[in-house]
Amino acid sequence: MTFLPKSQLPPLLRAIHDPPRRLYLRGDGGSELLALTAVAVVGARACSPYGAQVARMLGRDLAAAGVVVVSGLARGVDGEAHRGALQADGHTVAVLGCGIDRDYPAAHAGLARQICERSLIVSEYEPGVEPLAWRFPARNRIIAGLCAATIVVEARERSGSLITADFALEEGREVFAVPGEITSSLSAGTNALLRLGATPLTCGGDVLESLGIAPAAKRPETGHPLLELMPATADELARRSGLGAAELAAQLAALELDGLTSEADGIYRALAP
Repeated sequence: MTFLPKSQLPPLLRAIHDPPRRLYLRGDGGSELLALTAVAVVGARACSPYGAQVARMLGRDLAAAGVVVVSGLARGVDGEAHRGALQADGHTVAVLGCGIDRDYPAAHAGLARQICERSLIVSEYEPGVEPLAWRFPARNRIIAGLCAATIVVEARERSGSLITADFALEEGREVFAVPGEITSSLSAGTNALLRLGATPLTCGGDVLESLGIAPAAKRPETGHPLLELMPATADELARRSGLGAAELAAQLAALELDGLTSEADGIYRALAP
């Protein structure tokens, strides 16, 4: 575990209105990772299966193109963005709202270990600091500050993700929002951002184009454990895999997008890549 004083922070973070006095680091990624081109992917903790699918897809596509994916290790969109980046063997940075020695939420301790194996967890808080509610909006300025752009996937009207977007806008960074259903409360925040002038995002290529980065060649996702269980119904897949309904729906949707599975009459079948 190490820390960077303010004078050694990456340029984008050092340039924000209120940079941290120091930034603690945990993981094998090395501090130079923080100076690479990065994009924040944030959104609702209680996201929909669609939001989870989009967050993981964005994390995967951005990381595959060499972009560092930054998020907050929270449940929902944050966790899925980190997982997507790891699936692409890319880099992801998790910014904590508590002491650098804590895995918060505790349910993401395994995900935190995976991030530390190749990337970084960072915090402005020294070891032992409790995860109090007011610290999470404060940490959002670091998420936005590390990044050239911020993507909001799903957000309610008073979502903390909108705070991250506000910080990004204040620093002149680009903000993207994923359009959502006008009848869904989970889309109220993102659709409001679009009305205010945020850039609509329909795929990872939209933000890569704005950064002048070419997307990575599509890599077939072979060997997915769900494919080994097919043909099967969704209920059978849930029982055999042990996945919850939301996680299963997100993974099936991602497999369908990659052309690796199809559904007919309630039966999911694996397709040749």
